[in-house]
Amino acid sequence: MLRLDAVAAAAAGDAGGIDPGLLGDFLPIVVEAAASGRRLRRAELRACGEHGAAAALVGVPLRALVDLYLSACWRLWEELDTGPDAVRVRAAGLAVLRAADDAVAALAEGFQLARNDLSRQQESTRHDVFDLLLGGGPAAVEATGRAADLGLDLTSPHAVLVARHDLTFDHPSLTSVPRRLEGAVSGRHGDTNPLVATRNGLLVCIFAAPDRASVTLVGERLAAVIAEAAPSAAGPPPGAGPGRAWQAAIGRTRPGAGAVRVSYEQAGNALDLASRLGLEDAVIDSGSLVVYEVLLRDRAAIDDLIAAVLGPLHEAPGSAAAMVETLEAYFACGGVATATAARLHLSVRAVTYRLQRIGDVLGLDPTDPAHRFTLHAAVLGARLLGTFSEG
Repeated sequence: MLRLDAVAAAAAGDAGGIDPGLLGDFLPIVVEAAASGRRLRRAELRACGEHGAAAALVGVPLRALVDLYLSACWRLWEELDTGPDAVRVRAAGLAVLRAADDAVAALAEGFQLARNDLSRQQESTRHDVFDLLLGGGPAAVEATGRAADLGLDLTSPHAVLVARHDLTFDHPSLTSVPRRLEGAVSGRHGDTNPLVATRNGLLVCIFAAPDRASVTLVGERLAAVIAEAAPSAAGPPPGAGPGRAWQAAIGRTRPGAGAVRVSYEQAGNALDLASRLGLEDAVIDSGSLVVYEVLLRDRAAIDDLIAAVLGPLHEAPGSAAAMVETLEAYFACGGVATATAARLHLSVRAVTYRLQRIGDVLGLDPTDPAHRFTLHAAVLGARLLGTFSEG
């Protein structure tokens, strides 16, 4: 008497201990096929496909599922009484092998169709959660559980990266970047999945940020992904100068679903400020630009500061824009005239002359620490507002 239950249990053990019920009626069908030499019928193949879909829905790997069916076949062969007739043995063996072949093909098809459906459903869920989180408000808080299902724990610290590219991330050469970045940033075991998508041509990544190293890692992985996805579109190395093709900013790190929108807006504002300031870093930390946000918070006050401190340059001989550029470079170089000269491609004598003339016109000495803060704040404000831009 055939021990079909024992064969099913042993095959399930071979496949890593998965449910032997995924075999359905496969074993008695194979016994009948071996005896008659027939192929599996459409209804039987359809049942195999349904078992493949069921396995996909409960997370059984396709490899384990195939192992279950093939193990069941060879174990069943040991139980079959094929008799001494060689012709009959060959016929039975051929029937069992065909049954295994047809069943596995149907299993794989059912499994893949179910996985495709799951993938589409998950992608739709990802987009919904992404939009809800960036929208903020009560809807973002309600999306916390769905975000956790996708691998993003919003109760822990997280941040948002926003990146722009000269080509925009909707360009055909860059459409693979979101998927590649997700894979590059995800935890080794898929337990810290980011949410990555494009919005208005920008790349937006919501990611777990438990420490500073994790924030740095995202910027590094983005640079590597862009270079790998589209080497010709990557531009010069990060920080190489104004010829770079892309730039990113990261908002501040905070826990809570409501913090996503805040970090997103901080990153977007930091990108805008970086452009206006001509910052050359590939990845900008929004926290490093807080002083500029403070300056812009009171537009009337910063306008008054610029007019009161730098206004006299408009009446002085020469280019007011060149004088402000000299001050900006001087402050950026830590008040070192030789470094300023190299930055501006001028002689040290020309720089010191300009600084002296600026002091004479404004009544504030750029080399005097007591005057430097006022001048620096006015210069930063002028740069942000484009007050002294030429042309």
